[in-house]
Amino acid sequence: MNKDQVTGRVEEAKGKVKEVAGKLINDDEMELEGNVQKNIGKVQSVIGDVKNDIEKAADD
Repeated sequence: MNKDQVTGRVEEAKGKVKEVAGKLINDDEMELEGNVQKNIGKVQSVIGDVKNDIEKAADD
């Protein structure tokens, strides 16, 4: 597991928490921020997955 994978998954989790909190307190801005943060985290973790796959392929 590389840094991008870890950071991405952490950001994804934080974004999900923020999104749910926004829904609970009926704060549309917080909900939107959480959704954006969650999606940025997903992208970052996918980038990390791709990097990991490339490193594995290079080792083989």
